[in-house]
Amino acid sequence: MAIIIYVIVLAVVLLRILFETHATTKTLAYILLCIFIPVLGILFYIVFGINYWTKKRYSKKMQENFGVLEHLKKIDQYTKAIVNTNNLVVEQNAELATMLIKDLGSPLTGSNKVVLLKNGENKFPELLNALKEAKHHIHLQYYIYECDETGLSIIELLIQKAKQGVMVRFIYDDFGSPGINKKTEQRMIEAGIEIHPFHKVTFYLLANRINFRNHRKIVIIDGHTSFTGGINVSDKYVNNGVPKKLYWRDTHVMIQGPAVYYLQYLFITDWNFCCGKPLITDASYFAVTGETNQNCLVQIAAGGPDSPMPTVLYSILQAIYLAQEEILITTPYFIPGDSLLDALCIAALSGLKVKLLVPGISDSRFINKASKSYYTTLLKAGAEIYLYQKGFVHAKTMVTDSKLSVIGTANMDYRSFELNFEVNAIIYNTSFAKQLREMFYADLEDAQKINKEEWLSRPWIHQLPEKVARLFSPVL
Repeated sequence: MAIIIYVIVLAVVLLRILFETHATTKTLAYILLCIFIPVLGILFYIVFGINYWTKKRYSKKMQENFGVLEHLKKIDQYTKAIVNTNNLVVEQNAELATMLIKDLGSPLTGSNKVVLLKNGENKFPELLNALKEAKHHIHLQYYIYECDETGLSIIELLIQKAKQGVMVRFIYDDFGSPGINKKTEQRMIEAGIEIHPFHKVTFYLLANRINFRNHRKIVIIDGHTSFTGGINVSDKYVNNGVPKKLYWRDTHVMIQGPAVYYLQYLFITDWNFCCGKPLITDASYFAVTGETNQNCLVQIAAGGPDSPMPTVLYSILQAIYLAQEEILITTPYFIPGDSLLDALCIAALSGLKVKLLVPGISDSRFINKASKSYYTTLLKAGAEIYLYQKGFVHAKTMVTDSKLSVIGTANMDYRSFELNFEVNAIIYNTSFAKQLREMFYADLEDAQKINKEEWLSRPWIHQLPEKVARLFSPVL
């Protein structure tokens, strides 16, 4: 009798997977999981695979986002689309810029200053200095925020600024930031800081709210200065020479200029979602008042469960399609899916230099195994793969043809493309791209290149765990 009931339950679950899961590879992964791992496979799908009320709630958030965007368009008097320009980088990547304008309403903005920040030891001093100068408001949004020396130093400064009358609003991901406890939160609230988790993790809603993570790292100061990239708030991002401490290699950017407007828009829509009431904005939240001393063209690509299309994935694919000479990618998690894998292989087979920098030392052995299963296809196509050896590489960057740069929070994996809330800055500037390219090649000096012949001749017993891990790629 128990077997009959189990078979009925399994059949119902398999039907739901077929009708509710749109990606073929993900559908197959869930089906295999349920069939070959009895009971536990079904429980895994029920816990992590079903959206429940979340889909409806994010649909409502998406509609509200468009309303806010229309409001921002009326306020924004400095930013305008400049696709039709004589800029050679824009001309080569005009389709990418146009796609983001049509899909997101994300304008291509000029007169931006963009500063490349390597690792936490460079980011945090810049961030603290910018926070000290805040006069009107500070908006922060982080996936991981640890209340260690680095995190507490920022909190102390936020409390100080709040007491000075600066409006401080703080969003943190409850799953990624367990260090923000009730005591810390209450202390910040008493100082006048408004703080909310993006999703409050509770037992009965654990599955949904863990699965949809706000992976963005955004700081906006007075509407004219912003920070974004791969670096969360934690001591581990600061390489201070402590013996035996893992070296953490990451990349961030500071942006000043009209590009801050769209980051502000993202923060406001996320704030309205988790706070429950709309933030009333005025021109003081969009305070770019003059030209910067640089003229970087910047556009923001953002995506998440509230996006009508996988914008982050599409923007990366379009950048790859438009490349003519060289594609340099750094990512800590490489589970590309068919579309991205095919795009990179086509580029390599077409004669472009395709170089991928991934961790040699990873914080997830299982994900690392799944990532390795994709290397064979890339190597056969002529791409070069490098394993970073100095420590853990956590940067999420891409540079093409020494012209176009992508720096942000999105990894090259299913989770970033489909489940997480992510944000990437796309910089159309040759000088900046050359800086990022030089940084990439400097990192290669601390990496080991995979030997194609040796890799392809590995015994099957080494490849088997990678093949098995790949089966679960869509649900990692």
